[in-house]
Amino acid sequence: MQCYAPEQKAGMNHLSVRHLTGIRGLNLSDVELIFQAAKEFKEVINRPIKKVPSLRDLTIANLFFENSTRTRLSFELAEKRLSADVVNFSSASSSVKKGETLVDTVNNILAMKVDLVVMRHPHPGAPQFLANKVDTIVVNAGDGTHEHPTQALLDAFSMTERLGDVRGKKIAIVGDIRHSRVAISNILCLQLLGAHVRVCGPKTLIPKHIGTMGVEVSHDLDDTLAWCDVANMLRIQLERQDDSSVPYFPTLREYASGFGLDRARLDRLNKEITIMHPGPINRGVEITSAVADSKHAIILDQVENGVAVRMAVLYLLASNK
Repeated sequence: MQCYAPEQKAGMNHLSVRHLTGIRGLNLSDVELIFQAAKEFKEVINRPIKKVPSLRDLTIANLFFENSTRTRLSFELAEKRLSADVVNFSSASSSVKKGETLVDTVNNILAMKVDLVVMRHPHPGAPQFLANKVDTIVVNAGDGTHEHPTQALLDAFSMTERLGDVRGKKIAIVGDIRHSRVAISNILCLQLLGAHVRVCGPKTLIPKHIGTMGVEVSHDLDDTLAWCDVANMLRIQLERQDDSSVPYFPTLREYASGFGLDRARLDRLNKEITIMHPGPINRGVEITSAVADSKHAIILDQVENGVAVRMAVLYLLASNK
């Protein structure tokens, strides 16, 4: 049986990078190629037979040094849809607890002849560090507060499905920008695609120098909603806020009052906007159930597109091997 391969335009058969450690390494042609492949893989996963032999005989190791549900399941499903052999690793039950270093852990796994590593790590830059140390393909599944490239790609892909094209569109990223790797990767990806980006949140949750990235900054949610075509509502990352003795906001209830998106806020707009959330949702905090489950929201589309986009990324990187 021949391996399934998405149709590719002449001169655009390969990504310009060997690893996906962040959006910063990609160019516009790379993103367009990923979207093209993702569109075709999405058709595949909606067929009665959802599996293709594109990565048969390749072994992929999922190394998660940080908790994950959606991203880990999405990558694992993408890998299995491509017929790869999958090895799952969790630091909680590994020799990392005994003091083993990151490079030693990965080298031991690579000695078992793994072809590609998908890694989530709490320390920013860990995937790039690994890519410089080992002779295998590395995909960043989120590194600390640094980047989450596949989330940005699936978010942008979901926007293009809904809007047709994001060039010239106004995209708002709302919430905990300070602790969000999703925000940074989204900004970089959307700017590459020609969108206008604004971040919105309490002053305490907006990094001081984020304006140098070429984004607008706002602390007024209602004004931002009136401005934007898409609002991507980010999760409040309480687990990353333990580093401060001073709270970033008084209470979750007060945060929701100022920066939570509910039906009343949506109804006050004189236009329709698209609502997104990378998950997991704190319902009643960043967004209410009435909004999350409304026709304006494409949150479940993001989940479905995550599998297709990750299939595209894995397939294209493996093609460069």
